[in-house]
Amino acid sequence: MPSSEPTVFRGQSALRLALPEGDACIVALHGAHVLSWTTADGVERLYLSPRALFDGHSAIRGGVPVCWPQFNQRGPLPKHGFVRNVPWRMAPADEGPATSSSSQLALVLADDDATRAVWPEAFNARLTVTLAPGALRVTLAVTNTGATPWQCTGALHSYLAVDDIADVQLEGLQGARRWDAVRDERLVEAAPTLRFDTEFDSVYGAAAAPLRLLQPRGTLEIAQSATCTETVVWNPGAALSAKLADMPDDGYRHMLCVEAARIDEALVLVPGARWQGWQQLTVF
Repeated sequence: MPSSEPTVFRGQSALRLALPEGDACIVALHGAHVLSWTTADGVERLYLSPRALFDGHSAIRGGVPVCWPQFNQRGPLPKHGFVRNVPWRMAPADEGPATSSSSQLALVLADDDATRAVWPEAFNARLTVTLAPGALRVTLAVTNTGATPWQCTGALHSYLAVDDIADVQLEGLQGARRWDAVRDERLVEAAPTLRFDTEFDSVYGAAAAPLRLLQPRGTLEIAQSATCTETVVWNPGAALSAKLADMPDDGYRHMLCVEAARIDEALVLVPGARWQGWQQLTVF
């Protein structure tokens, strides 16, 4: 039967999900951060920087950081918001399509004195992780528990592991509107296949069909909910990677971020309203 149990990862409290087939994932309580996802063949599907900080208060470089209630520096909050930098707590996994062949866990975070010192809003956030054979789904749900409306942006900032970025192709974004953050340029994506040979940082309008990440190790399908209206694609390239203290100089060669996001139009939640978005990764 599938199992879920507490564990310790680089000195931090975490939870481990496992399936009889051999699939497993590890989720830190710090930031509700998915740190690892291995499939039954023993292959690690997420990139985690060997220099990532596990000090209990810094953001962790790699895995699936939860960026909320602000994406990047698009607002007054710290970069990518604050929920990735604080401890969450385990909750009953009563959401989503868990079955006898899948395993699921949930972590929750509610506003308190510390969060209100940064962002003065009342909220409840819930991250549900569902592991199935060859597949991982990460779902973020947020609820306005206060008496006034508030707005937010966010993303599931997935770092996908690749053997060598030079051998990677990403399909499925041709025809999508694109903001190229490196060149500060807006355009429509013309390429049927994206390749990566330098810094790449773009926000795309989400495609209707799942994307496909192709590399010699096989194909990864990347799907996201319609409530995530953008997809962010990022690789720092050699020059920026060398400047990131929590990433090796050659770290860019072994990762590609493909993120399910809601950023171009901020989400507005009235009191009692709830929003949910998800990303699913499936190996073929």
